[in-house]
Formats: sequence, structure tokens, C-alpha cells
Amino acid sequence: QVQLVESGGGLVQPGGSLRLSCAVSGFPFRSLAMSWYRQAPGKEREFVGFIGWRAINTNFADSGKDRFTISRHNDKNTAYLQINRLEPENTAISYCAVQNYRASRDPGEYDYWGQGTQVTVSS
Repeated sequence: QVQLVESGGGLVQPGGSLRLSCAVSGFPFRSLAMSWYRQAPGKEREFVGFIGWRAINTNFADSGKDRFTISRHNDKNTAYLQINRLEPENTAISYCAVQNYRASRDPGEYDYWGQGTQVTVSS
């Protein structure tokens, strides 16, 4: 059974940073591509970025490519989303999702999802 557990969300002041983690169990992590999505209150889920099973393959939404970094630590079965210069409009639930090998922006392609972690940006 594949399980994804996100962590690292919380309350941060405007201008601050967070590093979200997504720990995966039940599947060989090295072959997984992982995407991150966010869903703000009252809005559709939107793509943030992905990292391929080869860590060199990353892709980000245009709206945040200068603020996001995604990395992975295969020995820990965990991937990370670093978000810098957070603003109140970035308040959302962040989700990670994985599938075998193929990295994609399309959430419909992903087989397994985490439960989400809340990111709140407020002073």
C-alpha cells in the first residue's frame, strides 16, 4: 500500500520561507516522479512543480519558478518543496502526488496523493 505523508506546513509571516516534506512508503521511491500542487480557499487545485525520478528533471509553474525549489533524498524516501518569499495570497493546502517514472503537470495522471499540509501566510 502506497502512502504519502506531507509535513512542514504551518503559519509563516509574509516574506518568510517553508520547506515541505513528502515521505513515501510502500513503493520503490527511486523510480517515482513527484508533483506538488496547491489549493487556495475557494479555488481550483493548481500545479506548483515536479521532480522526475531523475532529480535533474524539474519543472515549475511560471507563477513561482523563482521562489520554488524541489529536491529529493532517495535514501530517505522523501522529497522536499522549498518555498521562499511567501505572501498572504500563497495561503493554501499543499499536496504531493507520485507516479511511476513519468513526471507531468496533469494531476489526473497521478496515482497516489498525500493528505495535504496547510500553509498559512499571515502577520
